Amino acid sequence: MKKLPIIMLAFVFFLSGCSLEDAAEHITREVSMWDKDNPNDTFIPKNLKVVSVGDSLTQGVGDSTKKGGYVPYLEKHLESLDGVKDAQFHNYGVRGNRTDQLLKRLKKEDVKTSIEQSDLVMITIGGNDVMKIFRENLSHLKLEVFQEEKRQYQLRLQEIIKTIRSYNPNAGIVLVGLYNPFNTWFSDIEEVNQVIHDWNDASREILSDYDKTLFVKIEDLFIDAGDTLLFEDYFHPNDEGYKMIADRMFINLTNGETLATLTDRKKPVEEEEQPS
Repeated sequence: MKKLPIIMLAFVFFLSGCSLEDAAEHITREVSMWDKDNPNDTFIPKNLKVVSVGDSLTQGVGDSTKKGGYVPYLEKHLESLDGVKDAQFHNYGVRGNRTDQLLKRLKKEDVKTSIEQSDLVMITIGGNDVMKIFRENLSHLKLEVFQEEKRQYQLRLQEIIKTIRSYNPNAGIVLVGLYNPFNTWFSDIEEVNQVIHDWNDASREILSDYDKTLFVKIEDLFIDAGDTLLFEDYFHPNDEGYKMIADRMFINLTNGETLATLTDRKKPVEEEEQPS
């Protein structure tokens, strides 16, 4: 039932012989029923269960507080929302993990159980895949090598998404993009930025095949910052770097109905059973 102006409803009740008290009681009852049938998303704050998997950016290497890099900042952001009572994070980040290693870790029982019970799964992965190519081809580095390996990366990333969805068809999946950690020392080598950009596009391409997924771009945050956002190893983010990553993740998550869509317990479209 639509909410009608009180004066209009009172007038209708007056014509039908009802008192203003009867009208007020009726209005209160109808409005209450309408709100009950159409509650606001923030009416009952809920707990968010979040699983973070991936590499050193999830583990939080470079974070002086040792609390998990971007995780505590994002947790605080999420808990500031009216619709979120508590954001519970389970962090399974491991320094140095590549996509092939993450695939193996996803099969561990504790990781699998956490994903099964989660509302959101956050992923940072791919940086070490790129680093492996750098190390193995340092003396004869060519863009063609990265192009060849990019397809293999896509296949492994696709398997990661499929594995997570097999554990929990309802969970939203958030993938944080890559950034160029070499920008301080090799800012004049455009090819490095091109590799990072191409691999981020490759990640977007895989995610586009799945509903309830979100790609978070962070490469631009580090391009003009020099070493101000990097830890003393000039590779991993420092506290400010992690804070900016969390800020970007939060902005993307709260863009329109993004968070509500990702945490909706309904099955994604591509996972729903099709009629026979």
